[in-house]
Parts: sequence; C-alpha cells; structure tokens
Amino acid sequence: MIDHAKSKRDQSPGFDVTICVVTLSFPYIWRVNIEEFRNYCLAKPGTTEHFPFDDNVLVFKVVKMYALADVRDFESINLKCDPEYAIELREKYQGVIPGYHMSKKHWNTVSTDGSIPDKEIYQWIDDSYDLIISSLTKKERQILENNR
Repeated sequence: MIDHAKSKRDQSPGFDVTICVVTLSFPYIWRVNIEEFRNYCLAKPGTTEHFPFDDNVLVFKVVKMYALADVRDFESINLKCDPEYAIELREKYQGVIPGYHMSKKHWNTVSTDGSIPDKEIYQWIDDSYDLIISSLTKKERQILENNR
C-alpha cells in the first residue's frame, strides 16, 4: 500500500514537499508464478517442454523429466531429488511433501503458495536438473554439449 500526502505550503513561496510512505507487511512473500517457472526451466541447456499426460501438466526434461507442474492452477511443482535430501526437505518445510503421482523416494512436490522462498525453489530446480544431467550417458551429455 502506498500513501501519498502533500504538505501545506511553506512560508517560502513555491516550496512544496511531497511525502511518500510505503507500508509493507513483513514478512512480504514474493510468489513464483508459472511464467517465471517456465522461463527458468527453458533457460537450462537442452530443456524441452511437453504435455505428455494431458493438457494441464507441463513437463520439462533433458532426455529425462526433471520438473513438472499443473499449468491450470500452479499450486505446486514436482521436482526430482536425491532420496536423502528429499526426506530432509520434507522434514524442514511443511510445503514439501512426497511427490504426488511420482516415485515418493525420488520426487518432491513443492508448494508454490509463498511459504517457501523462491530462492530455495529455484535452487531445487537447479538440483533436479543437475541430477538428470549427471544420470545421462556420456553420449547423451556429449550431444547436449554439442547443441549448446
């Protein structure tokens, strides 16, 4: 909310003061949105997007899937995760649960309701992407490098 108030005229002619007060409720939470998520994933080398399941679930992959989300309501993102780290994240964040409709061991569903800082979500997207890259064969990685 921004409040603007103009002061009364000072004794000196032509002297006005404008005061601008910005009021934010803290903690103020920026919430990742579908466009930012999509652009972030597509900026990763070799990433392609698909709708393999239906018209609502957008999948990002580099040979293999590393992220997906429902574009209709965008309430969460599914991300691939190291199994031990996946458990750690679930214990630390209420907005991280075992992967919905995915292998609960290797996937987390991450809420996009603003309860988890965007910085964390983007790091987990990076981690998911890196997990897939590290699982590619030497030939697949070489093809990816050649296409950059």
